[in-house]
Amino acid sequence: MNYMDVAVAASDELEDGEMKEVAAGETRVLLARVGGNYHAVGAACPHYGAPLAEGALCGDRVVCPWHHACFNVVTGDLEEPPALDALPRYDARVADGRVWVRVPSEARDRRTPAMSRPDPRADERLFVILGGGAAGYAAAQTLREEDFRGRVLMITREDRLPYDRPNLSKDYLQGHAEPEWMPLRPEEFFGENGIEVMRGREVVRACAASSTLTFGDGDSLRYDALLVATGGAPRKLSAPGADLSNVFLLRSHADADALVEAAVPASRAVVVGASFIGMEAASSLRARGCSVTVVAPDSVPFEKTLGGEIGSLFRRLHESRGVRFRLGAGVARFEGSDKVAAVILESGERLEADFVVVGVGVRPATDFLEGVKLHEDGGVIVDGRLRAADGVYAAGDIAYFPSALTGARQRIEHWRTAMQQGRVAARNMAGRDVVYGGVPFFWTRQFDAGLLYVGHAAGWDEIIFRGDVSANDFLAFYVKGGRVAAVAGMNREREMAAAEELMRLGRMPAPDRLRGSTLNLPELLREPDGLREALTASLPR
Repeated sequence: MNYMDVAVAASDELEDGEMKEVAAGETRVLLARVGGNYHAVGAACPHYGAPLAEGALCGDRVVCPWHHACFNVVTGDLEEPPALDALPRYDARVADGRVWVRVPSEARDRRTPAMSRPDPRADERLFVILGGGAAGYAAAQTLREEDFRGRVLMITREDRLPYDRPNLSKDYLQGHAEPEWMPLRPEEFFGENGIEVMRGREVVRACAASSTLTFGDGDSLRYDALLVATGGAPRKLSAPGADLSNVFLLRSHADADALVEAAVPASRAVVVGASFIGMEAASSLRARGCSVTVVAPDSVPFEKTLGGEIGSLFRRLHESRGVRFRLGAGVARFEGSDKVAAVILESGERLEADFVVVGVGVRPATDFLEGVKLHEDGGVIVDGRLRAADGVYAAGDIAYFPSALTGARQRIEHWRTAMQQGRVAARNMAGRDVVYGGVPFFWTRQFDAGLLYVGHAAGWDEIIFRGDVSANDFLAFYVKGGRVAAVAGMNREREMAAAEELMRLGRMPAPDRLRGSTLNLPELLREPDGLREALTASLPR
């Protein structure tokens, strides 16, 4: 392969802890200065192509501005999902007062991490991953990254390979994402890396004491280590008529396909629930030209998660696009002979409907587990290494884990958290000793508004706002017990990326410093103490 050296910047153009995107011929490069040295890696996040220069740099770690994948700017290695691939790395040097970067003539925008192949002569063990979602896939890839050479077997109820589940209620439901875009990896990837996927099989019993799985058809399987990553099962309404056709849940790819088929333009849709799934579905269905009414018992959407002011913002956003709301309302019954024709509210109001989407939350899919301790909500209680019992781990929506931020146990139903936990569980299965310390993060996009959220606040004493909520340009700091427990933001991507790193390092400013101030969160990461902590935190443990 041919290479060329390109001068991309003056040698004094960046201060320590700064980064910028530069062009080296046709190649987009992220140039960063860390510890006095220049480093060059790919400029775009391999997840959705976000420009990394618009994120936050913390020591040698860059955080993607869109979905908070993290990479090492010295090596290009992937440090945190939701990206699956690493960044290409380019040689950088200083000469003649310029920074020079060497790039290949055919540069790629990503680099698949090095993975081992199975070798039964070296390792006869069988590691089973139960579930084909975010945590399950991340664990399978990480086991191979960790040089595990035994068998890796994923078992999933669905007939599909792991796919981009968050997209079901967003671009896929809108019709902007083609079906072939949805798989996380092509089928040949699994074969090339020795990851077996058993599709369309359901485990009805998992016994930790005997290390045995039992399938619905009576077959059984013994394992050497097990990761339970079965996620959540959507809650159903008990109202009469809930079993009529065209009353949809939205959890699986098959659910989304059925909904897409029903959502012809000008059809009348009722969405039950003002959760993130419900509100994203309402946004996507309006984009398809459907008439949409949202029914929920809440006074405003997201009131318990984001507060009334931000919830009201989302309501106004939806109403401006034609979505109607029936809030403070419950469903009495569904009417129709075979197919739903109307939703009858407890008030007696009748809403004509061609189809209904029910989004009223999920419950942990753990009924089949034996020999592990369950929380009262069905979640699996795990330790800091995500271990539930000897040889048994749990990750994702079902894991009740001790928070590294507060020490309190919590269960988080976020895609990226599930991927983070899948990676940590896999490392411990492979013999490492890694404590889960991820900062929860989620994102939502509805119409043309996107919101990011880091941390976790089940409740709060106050919300400190910076910016203008009505203009979709703000940060909201959720304060509980004298500390910032979570931060939400719109159109503040760099600051939100910095907020996550400040939380991870335990350096989020106290509420008194945030009230009425103009603190620059990314700049706080460049303070000498913060830089030293960041570099120390990135060292192998």
